[in-house]
Amino acid sequence: MTLETDLKTRILAAVDDRFDAQTEFLSDLTAFASTRGNEQEAQSFMAEALRRRGYDLDVWEIDIEEIRDLPGFSPVAEPFEKAVNVVGTHSSRTRKGRSLVLNGHVDVVPAGPPEMWDTPPFVPRIDGGWMYGRGAGDMKAGLSSNIFAVDALHACGVRPAADVFVQSVVEEECTGNGALACLQRGYRAEAALIPEPFGEALVEAQVGVLWFRVRLAGRPVHAAEAGSGANAIEAAMPLIAALHGMEARWNEDRHRHPCYAHLSHPLNLNIGRIEGGDWTSSVPAWCVFEARMGLYPGQDLQAAKAEIAATLHDAARQDPFLCDIPPEVTWHGFEAEGYALAESAAPEAARAVSVLETAHRAITGRALDRVASTATTDARFFGLYADMPALVYGPRAEGIHGFNERVDLDSVRRVTQATALFIADWCGLENA
Repeated sequence: MTLETDLKTRILAAVDDRFDAQTEFLSDLTAFASTRGNEQEAQSFMAEALRRRGYDLDVWEIDIEEIRDLPGFSPVAEPFEKAVNVVGTHSSRTRKGRSLVLNGHVDVVPAGPPEMWDTPPFVPRIDGGWMYGRGAGDMKAGLSSNIFAVDALHACGVRPAADVFVQSVVEEECTGNGALACLQRGYRAEAALIPEPFGEALVEAQVGVLWFRVRLAGRPVHAAEAGSGANAIEAAMPLIAALHGMEARWNEDRHRHPCYAHLSHPLNLNIGRIEGGDWTSSVPAWCVFEARMGLYPGQDLQAAKAEIAATLHDAARQDPFLCDIPPEVTWHGFEAEGYALAESAAPEAARAVSVLETAHRAITGRALDRVASTATTDARFFGLYADMPALVYGPRAEGIHGFNERVDLDSVRRVTQATALFIADWCGLENA
């Protein structure tokens, strides 16, 4: 549909009029330390916000057994409880437009040592037009955009003329099982919009991700006789070097996915955790390290797992101790396939991108940039397993997963306005 100029102007003004309230909402939401397993208070806040706005509310605790056998499931190594999803449904009276999922995740990664932040990570502050705090950018600003974009339409006396599902999910940072549980619950639409912080650009491709844990054994002896033992921590070093060799091979030009042809190193190995040993003067009897490896869209997960395991075992055979006691490799967390919106066969994909580009240009006066992300998002669930084009488009943020995370509030405002115009065009409008 083509929005009338007057209505466009009123929608944009409605976002402006409510932006102080939106900023306060974002600050309140960012104050919740909603790391894995601790999302319940933040989800209660989200549920109450949707309830007050008149959405039909669905709040449930994810049951792993209900999703374990679904495509896209990622294994869970830690106790899985109190993982709560929230979905607010707007039901259209006319249903003359196209339906939409507005998805975002409420879980955040750990803040790390608080003394390395300029100010406490869960005490949001605004300075120079930026809001600081863990999760402010990734991606609570996006959750606020989803809610306040629809609010702006209501303020203009209209509402979406199609069903809209506002989702606040958990587990995005480690498995994606929260978004998968929404699909299992039956939430489907003709497109999904996920405002992850990619600087007002459209993510046309994202990598897949594998998490794995490697446990090594050693032979403990007194440090005075270290040469007669087998140091499990030191044994990890050549194995990690071998994994980096594999990483280099996967990044070679001949292997590169077309969406990543312009990047020299799109797939990243990260050794994210390591621990081992029991006593400083004892040669360590054990070592465990955990790693994350990126994959291209279309790269087979099982083949990638087999190559990772083979790389580790081949390297272990060079160690006089590990050659008899090979490393134990287990898979936990992300088993995520890559997703390329640019290659989507979904019939509505091109139309959805066009509608978003029109909305973006109306706000910024610029063409919509496209990026190939070296990270993953929940877009893969909608795009790969539900035949729904998934548009990842959100505000500018810095320091995500690092210290002094912050989000540009002017960018949040623009994304909220673009989202409101996108909803109005994609879903159509009916009288409120």
